[in-house]
Amino acid sequence: MAKAFPGKLVVAISSRALFNLDDSHRIYIEQGVDAYRHYQIEHEDEVLEPGDAFHLVKKLLNLNSLIGKKCVEVILLSRNSADTGLRIFNSIEQHQLDIQKAAFCGGSSPYRYISAFNSHLFLSTDGSDVRMALENGVAAATILNSRQANMDDVKLRFAFDGDAVLFSDEAEKIYKTQGLEAFTQSEVKAAKRPLTGGPFKAFLAALQMLQHEFSDEDSPIRTCLVTARAAPAHERVVRTLREWDIHIDESLFLGGEDKGEFLRAYDADVFFDDQQGHCESAREHVATGHVPHGIANLKAENS
Repeated sequence: MAKAFPGKLVVAISSRALFNLDDSHRIYIEQGVDAYRHYQIEHEDEVLEPGDAFHLVKKLLNLNSLIGKKCVEVILLSRNSADTGLRIFNSIEQHQLDIQKAAFCGGSSPYRYISAFNSHLFLSTDGSDVRMALENGVAAATILNSRQANMDDVKLRFAFDGDAVLFSDEAEKIYKTQGLEAFTQSEVKAAKRPLTGGPFKAFLAALQMLQHEFSDEDSPIRTCLVTARAAPAHERVVRTLREWDIHIDESLFLGGEDKGEFLRAYDADVFFDDQQGHCESAREHVATGHVPHGIANLKAENS
């Protein structure tokens, strides 16, 4: 489980989320480990192109320059061996990314090192690794192949879904099993009872601590809640965040509206949602991480 914020935000990332490894991964799938190893060695001096989480990582690391001390650390977690991973570290150096720590696991899942590095967030393209991280109490998301990346400024804009991401899926279970009317009635009745935390609560709290390194006027970090909830089901969310003493910069209660256009308007660097359908919409506009957690993912996990 992620530990309390120690003055440093730690983000763990897989090599395929950081860089575009489609060509070499295709060789691995079609021709096997030996062919993959030879390909990576032959091309280890060729710089890899950015992956879907590259620009997010670059902006995160830039916060250290803005703050004047190392408050963000990015850890590379990879199924590569150190031998095949040399190309990845060469590319990190060429792209001038301040990433110094890594775990190369030689084909095994790297999830067991996520907590050892005290990570607050794990980003990967491997859904099974992400699920194992979530089961061990770490915020994690499967980075999807997105159509857009925000490279325009130094502002870092995080967007989060509510139920099953920031909050538990206790309310979403009622919606899924009993419908919208029962959900609304339940949430109105429970408006003054805070929701329990979801997998991204600790990450959001750590992110807020990082925001405190800046004044409100100068902070390069923005947070936004983007939820399908609408009034009157909004009240429980507001009171829950107040109870947690967590401040969200912007909140969008969309009442079932498609989230994609709103995320584009917010100019999110990354959006985290538990529902695959919302993620498919969002990825057309912003970098998107699917959080395979909660009742919305039970069918996929059991199929």
